[in-house]
Amino acid sequence: MIRIGLDAMGGDHGPTVIVPAAKRALQYHPDLHLVLVGQADVLTPLVQKHKLPTDRYTIHPATEIVAMDESPALALRNKKDSSMRVAINLVKEGVVQACVSAGNTGALMATSKFVLKTLPGIDRPAIISALPTLGERFSYMLDLGANVDSTAQQLLQFAVMASSLVSAVDNIPAPKVALLNIGAEEIKGNALVKETAELLTNLKEINYVGFVEGDDIYKGIVDVIVCDGFAGNIALKASEGIAKMMAQRIKENFTRNFMTKLAALIAAPVLRNIKRQFDPGRYNGASLLGLQGIVIKSHGSADVKGYAHAISEAVREVEKNIPHLIGAQIAKILKDISPV
Repeated sequence: MIRIGLDAMGGDHGPTVIVPAAKRALQYHPDLHLVLVGQADVLTPLVQKHKLPTDRYTIHPATEIVAMDESPALALRNKKDSSMRVAINLVKEGVVQACVSAGNTGALMATSKFVLKTLPGIDRPAIISALPTLGERFSYMLDLGANVDSTAQQLLQFAVMASSLVSAVDNIPAPKVALLNIGAEEIKGNALVKETAELLTNLKEINYVGFVEGDDIYKGIVDVIVCDGFAGNIALKASEGIAKMMAQRIKENFTRNFMTKLAALIAAPVLRNIKRQFDPGRYNGASLLGLQGIVIKSHGSADVKGYAHAISEAVREVEKNIPHLIGAQIAKILKDISPV
């Protein structure tokens, strides 16, 4: 039996999305038991309404909620009985094997690092997520915002962590790892990128293939793209903005007049297929890599399908025992590299 803890009060929609998503995840995974952490008086009528099987969930009480715009430091210091903090505590205590939260990203990162600590040899956790590509497989990118300033040593650690994750969950023996840069040529990039490239080139256990540019992110030519959290978050948010703009423009052009509406009707099957391929719910669930425990960050505005996918991501990482794999790989590869 796999036990996953849910921060049931977190996110833009809170338990109104999380409870039905929990039911969907239980249908996906017959050996899953969910611990819904939050205010019992709010959760109890919802689990009854959605008819969750009584033997496959537990409600664990927590009296406080971390707001989406709350200071991570204040949340960590002042809200020790928040649904987020309690869910992470359950991972630490071994009551659950992973935690899923759609709550405040900064607070989730700060609390997870404080409670669970990082793996030996890891300076900082990093946020990694799967991205759609033109190829058959996903590409994974990190860091997506946990660390706005990183050293070359830390980027190397990110590469090792991501390579271990992708190798395990996607069954790729030697994932192709690249650095995000302003050009593919060796002479391009800032000092951080060049120093990291030198470290990765000398690390034979990692399949480092060089630089990729921003327009390569979605081509599917590599399995892992490594960057600092500043660049990664900007790249991700810019991509999301472009996707929303394109969707709006397509809608506007297909609804201008009778002829364009007729064209939209004819193109409907193609449009539905494109929408399905780029459905954010298919990629929801970013991992906080480098912790002594599994924590999955769901998008704050995720719908039922998206949040259920985040729970499934947690199940996958539990089944593969990702923290253990990363710890073993770090111990093997970085034992001769002095800490920064």
